[in-house]
This record gives sequence, structure tokens and C-alpha cells, in this order.
Amino acid sequence: MLKHSPSARRSLVIQTLTADFVVTGGGTAGVCSAITAARQGLKTVLVQDRPVLGGNASSEVRLWLLGATTHMGSNNRWAREGGVINEIMMENLWRNPDGNPLIFDTVLLEKVVEEENLTLLLNTCVFQVDKDAANPDRIEAVSAYCSQNETLYKIEAPLFCDASGDGVVGFLAGAAFRVGAEPSREFGEKFAPTGDFGHLLGHSIYFYSKDAGRPVKFVAPSFALRNIEKEIPRYGAFNAHDCGCKLWWIEWGGRLDTVHDTERIKWELWRIVYGVWDYIKNSGKFPESENLTLEWVGHIPGKRESRRFEGDYMLSQQDIVERRKHADAVAYGGWSIDLHPADGVFAKIAGAHHLHSKGIYGIPYRCYYSRNIENLFLAGRIISASHVAFGSTRVMATCALGGQAVGHAAALCREFGELPCDILKPERMTVLHRRLGADGHHVPAISVPDPENFASEARVSATSSLRLAKLPPGGPLVSLEERATAQMIPLPAGPVPAFTLWADSEIARTVKVALRTTSDPWHHTPDVTLGRTSVSIPAGKRVPFTIALNAKMPRPGYAFLIFSQTTAVALHTSELRVTGLLRLEFRYREQTKAGGGENFDIFAPPRRPGGQNLAIRFLKPLESFEAENVVNGWQRPTHQPNAWVAEPEAPNPELRFEWDKRRVISEVTLHFDGDFDHAMETVWWAHPERAVPLCVRNYELLDGDGNTLVVAENNHHSRVRHRFKKPTTTAALTLRIRETWGAPAAVFEVRMK
Repeated sequence: MLKHSPSARRSLVIQTLTADFVVTGGGTAGVCSAITAARQGLKTVLVQDRPVLGGNASSEVRLWLLGATTHMGSNNRWAREGGVINEIMMENLWRNPDGNPLIFDTVLLEKVVEEENLTLLLNTCVFQVDKDAANPDRIEAVSAYCSQNETLYKIEAPLFCDASGDGVVGFLAGAAFRVGAEPSREFGEKFAPTGDFGHLLGHSIYFYSKDAGRPVKFVAPSFALRNIEKEIPRYGAFNAHDCGCKLWWIEWGGRLDTVHDTERIKWELWRIVYGVWDYIKNSGKFPESENLTLEWVGHIPGKRESRRFEGDYMLSQQDIVERRKHADAVAYGGWSIDLHPADGVFAKIAGAHHLHSKGIYGIPYRCYYSRNIENLFLAGRIISASHVAFGSTRVMATCALGGQAVGHAAALCREFGELPCDILKPERMTVLHRRLGADGHHVPAISVPDPENFASEARVSATSSLRLAKLPPGGPLVSLEERATAQMIPLPAGPVPAFTLWADSEIARTVKVALRTTSDPWHHTPDVTLGRTSVSIPAGKRVPFTIALNAKMPRPGYAFLIFSQTTAVALHTSELRVTGLLRLEFRYREQTKAGGGENFDIFAPPRRPGGQNLAIRFLKPLESFEAENVVNGWQRPTHQPNAWVAEPEAPNPELRFEWDKRRVISEVTLHFDGDFDHAMETVWWAHPERAVPLCVRNYELLDGDGNTLVVAENNHHSRVRHRFKKPTTTAALTLRIRETWGAPAAVFEVRMK
């Protein structure tokens, strides 16, 4: 037996790390911030107090990762977040279309450990902040402890980012922060909650069940909540099938200290979860649960709210619902302002109260650093926002987008020897916007030309460009029985052309039709009516009918051809997917004026299976898909498709760039269509495809002499960067599309340097 001498040295291992940038918190914000900074050349340390990455999206909590695009319905078209989080979500789709949270853990871990400039410390908790003795407003180092290897780390750096959720670094550093809801008078927020509604959003713990194929008994632990029907007012919503984050409303703790009372909140949530399962299994009201067993219960709660830190600007309700423009916007949100009663599952009112804006809104850079700790960035749910605005900014994909902006800002700080607040200088903000754009990081209404991208100086041509004359019938019928349906169509300014569609009608019917557009080119809410008409449809199958409206588009943009709810009529759809075109259905009327919002209609992609678009013939073909779109500065549909799209039947379509003199090309970045209207939930919701049908699958890059520079197969990402070990000198470059995943070839942008 190995024996230790009593006099042997017994002390913790102490390790000092020196870095350019230290990120605390391994949720989506921290991951995206650390990856971005490392890719920009910063020696980065990511400190995470859990055994896995992802925060609320990890296998420990199992909440779906969502942001501006959601399955629940909004007018946020093509709004899924770009950049690093999009890269992560598209890789997860490829590997994990069934939404296994364990596989998502591996996707995140792989992305982090592949970065050579990035050091990852798991199971490591920050407990101390050291300040500069000569400057108490500056952090010098953080100390963190890993219980797994009994190692104490001291991590020194000139720049820090707190993405920890509770803001442990900011709190220990003395950064200004807030807890709880502000009174409505402070920011003039009409949606600010009253004292009866509550103080904070609570925590949730989820559970999973599975069919064991045989009867399974359940004996509840002694601490399980009893008498569910008396204790939980919404007990009628429980059933034998919903589990996981479908039960987000099993929430509690909003009247407690959501940092220091977290363990108390966790025990109460365990009590509730095991009590709910006891109710489902043993109340006799759910005989269909006989073969179900409890497969998993979360060991830690998913937190919603604790501290929020103050930056040089605090986002408020008005920024969101009015979609205020900020010159320093570096990220965006689009989730509704989603506030919950502090009593959570025990509340007698609805578990969530929503206020939507007409579209996505920008988040200023000033929200992403502390106003009084000069070298501290903020990322994630702790950014500078009121409690009401936090109700929207708190969701994970929005947090991830802000984290990437912070990573780029940190790189600029190191490059110029400056502090976070110095990046507000117009010349620095211009560079930040350029670098975000080059990374596929969309910021609404902001596109800054990049002088390093000489693709924009080329003559751009294509062997084939779509002139869309028809979306041919062939998809399933869409009934107008239950709700209105609509088709989004990009149109030029001027007279609106006529359209021909096809319908099945059991009897002769009259259908009301409206043509709407948007009041702002940067949202997709159909709030301006251009014309109305009624069309008579005789009884029959596949009956053609034409819509001719005496209407004009006030500017280039999207028109919404809307067919009212009508009994006994169904419209034909088309299976042809085309970048920048969508079929929508009416969801509900947003009526929130009393809360400081606006009343408007919500149209969203259908929840039910159906054709991608309405079958339609355009009497004047749409010419919105020209080759020049790939150098217009946008990488997704906005007020127009912004893509080059080839004719569907064109064999191996090519996009060609030519210059008057030879260029030295060291790098080519391609932006394909990753279907930014698809929310890509990471758990619970399974996806029918591993790759986006609109994305380019196989392609080649050739120089002006026809030499092959790149052959790519089975690409499933929307952004691909090719760096050449040996730069090529050429007067032309050709992108040849060999195959897509199903839709006509489409390219949003090509960058070269």
C-alpha cells in the first residue's frame, strides 16, 4: 500500500496564466466571444464553472437555443443570428437533426478546443478579482478554482469579459449593476410590471420521459409536492406527453435572491417536478402514462434573471418597440419582450406576457461594457438593459450575437492599445462593423463597405440568373378554411403586375385579396395596404384565377399577397424553393397598445406541412436575382433577396469575377443561403433535413486560366472561407456550382482579399 508521509507538502496547485483576454462564463455568449477573440489572434482563456459548455442550452439544462427567429410566430423574417452562433447551429443540424442535447454539447466543445489561441477551463469557478492598485477601476486578474484537479488559477490579462449569467466578475469588481424591475416612471416603460406581477423572472428545471415498452411504477420521493391540483393553478395543462422545455412554465423563485437563493429555488423546483410526475403517473387521470418512465430530471435550474450591469447606455422598452436606430448597433434582438410573473408555476395568471415589435431591433455597443470598470466587457443576459428590455435580450442566440461583437471589440482594443469605451470612436466603430460583416454577423440597416474586399471592384457576371416567371403547381393544397394565407414577393418600385394562381373550390366562392407592404424597409410586418380586390372562383379543381390590382409599390421591397380566410377553398402550392420568397399564414393580431406597443397582424411560416410557396405565375417575371447582388454588402434577404440565384435547370451555373489587371488572391469567403428563416432549435424539435436545401453542396473555384483552386463537396455551411497556402495571381475568378441540397443555386456574397 502506498503511504504518504505526514510531513509531505499538502497545498493546492497554483497556476498563473497570462492572456490577452479572459472570458468568464461558457454559455453561448461566452463561447462565441472567446472563439471570435481567439480567431482574431488574441490569447484567450474561457473559464466555465460547469463540466460542459452551453449554459441553458447544455445537456445539464436542455433549453432550446432560440433568438430573433422562433417557431412560435413573429414577423421577423430571415432573422436567425449569423456569425459564430450560426456556424454552430448549422453544424448541429448536420450532426444532430434529432435534437440530442448530448450531441450539442460535443459540437460546442469541439468548436472551442479546435481554436489554438483558446484555453478552456471547465469546472472552474471565479471567486476573486484583483484590481490595479493604482487604478481601482481596472481589473488586473481573476482567481478561479477547479475542484476536479485541486488547482487554483490566477489569470492575468488587460481585458476581461463577464458572460457568467450572474455577473460574478462584475460584482466582485464593483461594477454598477441592478436587480429587479424598475418602476415605469424611470424609463417611461408602459410594460413595466407592477409589484403584484413580481420582481424577477424565476428558474426552471425540466424533465424527460420515455416509453419503456412495459408498465412502469413510480414511487414519489418524500419531498415531492403533493396535491398538484390545489397547489398549481394551471394543473390542467399537464399531460403525459409534454416534457423538456415544453414545460418552461415550471418556474419559480422570482421573489427571492436569484443568486444567493439558487439552491433553495432548485430544491423547490425538484419538489415540483417530482410532484408533477407523481400526479401524471399515479392520479389515475393519465392512463396513457402506464408505460412511461422518468428518464431525466435536470440537476441544476435554468436561470433567467439575476444581476444586470450598467453600461454607457441602458436599453429600454422604447428601443425595442420603436426599433430605434443606433449608429453603434453591433447586435440585434427579435424575441418578444417576454415577462413572467414572479410566482411562476404558482401564479394564477398566464406564465408569460409578451410584447412584440414589428421587427428586429439593434442593440448598441454601449450596452456591452461596464460604465465604471474600464476594462470589463459585458455579454449574455447581464448586459446593460432595463428589466423590461431584458425580457427580450435575455434569450441565448441574442446573447451569442452580442458575445461575438465583444470578441471583435476586444481584438480592436488590443490592436490599438485602447479600452472598451474607446471603440465608440467613429473610426473604430467603422472597423468593428466591417469585421463583423466579414464574419457573417448581420446588423440590421448597417452595412459598411470593406476596402480590403476587392470582389466589389470586379465585373460580376453569371452564366444563368433567375427570371422568375412561375412557381409551378405540384405541392399540397393549402386550405383557406382556418386562416388567411399570404405570399411574400420582392417587387420593384412602380405598378404592381398581375398574378395568376390556382385553386380548388367545392362550390363557387368569392375570395377577398389584399396587397400589403411594409412601412419600413427594415422590417417585415405587412402594415401598409396598397390595394384590395375580390376574385370569383368557380367550383372545380385546379381552377386558374388572375389578380390585377391598380396598385403601386412606393419603393423596392416586399409585397404580401394575402388571401382571406374562406370556407371550401384551397390554394395550390409549389415545391420550388427560391431564396427570398416565402409562404406565410396568419397567426394572430398583436394588440398591445395598452402596454406601449402597436396593433398589427402577425404572419409567419406555416406550422403544418405544405408547399414552400403558393403556386403562382407572374405576368411580369421577377428580376431580383442578378449576379451583382453578391457585392451589395448584404448576406441575407432584407428589403430584397440580396442573392444571385441561378435558373433551376441550369447545369453547373457559374459566377464570374473579372478585373482589368491581375490580382493576388490569398483568401475567398463565400456566403450561401443557410435559410435564416429557420429557427434551428437545438433540442426537442427534430428537423427533417441535415442540410439546408437552399445551401450549395458541391462547388469549385477556378482562376482566370481555368486552373482549379478549390473543390468542395458536401458543404453544409452558409459561410465558408478558403485560405490559400500559396496566393494565386489572376485576372478572373469563377465560382462553379456543381450541386445544391435541393433548391436552385444561390449565393449572397463573395469576398476576396
